[in-house]
Amino acid sequence: MLPTRRHLKDASGYLALGMLAEASDELEAIDGEDRRSPGILFVRSDLYMKARQWDLLLAVSRELARKSPTHHEGWIGWAYALRELDRIEEAKAVLLEAEPIHGEKLALLHYNLACYTCLLGDLTAAKKWLSRACKMDSHLKEAALDDEDLKAMWDDIAAMK
Repeated sequence: MLPTRRHLKDASGYLALGMLAEASDELEAIDGEDRRSPGILFVRSDLYMKARQWDLLLAVSRELARKSPTHHEGWIGWAYALRELDRIEEAKAVLLEAEPIHGEKLALLHYNLACYTCLLGDLTAAKKWLSRACKMDSHLKEAALDDEDLKAMWDDIAAMK
């Protein structure tokens, strides 16, 4: 039986190569309580994101955020899964819960809040979230001009300085 860290390393390698079935097999080979460790949950959430398995991503990312709240990946994955399941209000609520923990350093959190708020029709709040995100990472403006979630604001985004 291979140790957990070997399965984790192999799963990560397979994911990097886009070999999702093989990555899943490696993760399934991990025994017992190790399956619920933050490192394993992180790789599993990456697998489910790439496989577009939103229900599974939702469950694993929520568990990751609860077990390891200082790591932003769980929060972002949890909210993104909810967004993909068209549960936008819930996605926004997850990121608002994460904002006090990660808001100072994570532009993606503000960007996603802009997206979810825009989808909910509050363009004023969405502009504030997007402005904050772009101040933290200027490359996000270019991404926003292509993001269907922000389509209602494309003219405003193009005019942003």
